[in-house]
Amino acid sequence: MTASPGAAPRIPTIDLLPWMSGDPQARAAIAATVDDALRTAGFLLVTGHGVDPALRTRIRDAARGFFRMPTPVKEPYSVQVGGRGWLGPGAEANGYAEGTETPPDLKESLSFATATPFDDPAVRAEWSGENVFPAESPQLRALVETYLEQMRTLSDRLLELLAAALDEPADFFTRHTAHPTWGFNINWYPGTEVVGAPEPGQFRIGPHTDFGTVTVLDRQAGKGGLQVFTDDGGWEDAPYDPDAFTINIGDLMARWTGDRWRSGRHRVLPPPADAPAEELMSLVYFYECDPGTTVEPLPAPKGRVAYEPVDSHAYLRGKLDAITVG
Repeated sequence: MTASPGAAPRIPTIDLLPWMSGDPQARAAIAATVDDALRTAGFLLVTGHGVDPALRTRIRDAARGFFRMPTPVKEPYSVQVGGRGWLGPGAEANGYAEGTETPPDLKESLSFATATPFDDPAVRAEWSGENVFPAESPQLRALVETYLEQMRTLSDRLLELLAAALDEPADFFTRHTAHPTWGFNINWYPGTEVVGAPEPGQFRIGPHTDFGTVTVLDRQAGKGGLQVFTDDGGWEDAPYDPDAFTINIGDLMARWTGDRWRSGRHRVLPPPADAPAEELMSLVYFYECDPGTTVEPLPAPKGRVAYEPVDSHAYLRGKLDAITVG
């Protein structure tokens, strides 16, 4: 994704090291850059996050071993969207979230979610549970659990940065993440030898926005990779830096800011015609907030739309149900 000569990129790269240094001038400049980027594209790249790239490689290697197994081996782990286990072919169509009747997404996922229980029995039943790790990939559990701890820390750090970008107290969002819900998907995008030729309008992931507060994406570059939509540029390939995480905000965060910021619309292209065997894998961490949080939009002049307050998790459940196939 490119900008005109001399213009700031629509999706900037933010180095978290100067932010964490505490220098007021550096922090103010970073906060202003974040505010501007989230008003236009809803995306950032973030470096200086401290997450070991070797850990991400090991997770991919362990997950790939499972994904490449025969379907009968994977089927006992099969779940629907929002479950903990294997999301097989045809389970999800993200374009449904926009009201578009698209063919199912061309991917498989290993899906994980909040494991620590909540005090309220109804909340516990709906939003927490034991994660399922395939016995065929015994090394995966320790790798994923280490990664999830680091994603929680990074997400809270990002929420503090977002609060500063809004000129709000540092805990404006994190006061609502004492016991948050989250989701984590390892998305496998195999080539056409696995998924077949794409149907018209079919994507690895159809056009959509995410649902929560922030999404932390570790992705791989590819011709059939991530594209981001902006009003100025339309659909464009997302910028890529192997050292960076791609960060976008979701619908809940956009609503919280009264649409000052936009939920980043994106899609993942199908296997390319000139590289049909291309295989990619993404690690996607979806952060949310404490169940029962009342999300009330920032008033004007910061916020632009005075939405009615919503219960965070009633809102999120409606979004998850919208993308489930069948």
